[in-house]
Amino acid sequence: MPEDYGYNLWFLVILNSAIFIIFAFSFVKPRTKLDWRGFGGFAAFIIALFSEMYGFPLTIYFLSGWLGSRFPDLNLLTHNSGHLWQDLFGWQGDPHLNPLHLLSNVLIAAGFILLYQAWRILYAAQRENRLAATGIYARVRHPQYLGFLTIMFGFLLQWPTLLTLIMFPILAVVYHRLAKHEEKDMTAEFGDEYRDYARRVPAFIPRPRPGKTNPRPTGPHGSDTR
Repeated sequence: MPEDYGYNLWFLVILNSAIFIIFAFSFVKPRTKLDWRGFGGFAAFIIALFSEMYGFPLTIYFLSGWLGSRFPDLNLLTHNSGHLWQDLFGWQGDPHLNPLHLLSNVLIAAGFILLYQAWRILYAAQRENRLAATGIYARVRHPQYLGFLTIMFGFLLQWPTLLTLIMFPILAVVYHRLAKHEEKDMTAEFGDEYRDYARRVPAFIPRPRPGKTNPRPTGPHGSDTR
């Protein structure tokens, strides 16, 4: 067995999954069914990711014929071979230092910052029984879901797998639907205040801040669901 064989390390699967899931849980603190569904999808993605990263390389197994023919000198049983972007782009050196891996670290960190900022503002608003509409909530209506998607996209850049590539668009649709259900609850609770907020603030993608000259007017109809 090669010295740098990086699989069948189920202790690392459990340890890394627990670290990221508990870390995210400490920022999100799910309370409602919608909260738990959103968090559960994220947890499933993380477990699937680390199961392939350190447990069993399912993607490498399915692609072994194609990878072996295209990269005959590649040792598919090593952990570094799981950094598929490194192999596909022909980058040399430490895969942890390639451009996509470095970008993934930035996205993962940004996602956790989004989760923290969202939870801090939402927690204060819930304690005061008011609508969360300040800070990051003044830019997007669903920063927690955006944070989850940003973290998962970061991991896709870092360690793409067939399973997580399938899960990501499905979870994006799930989060969009959860956001719609959440908005119905907020409308029932806050009425016109939330409707006005939804007209001003986009759901997931923040609008560029208008410049000092010739700002573009926002549309007068409905809420932005970008």
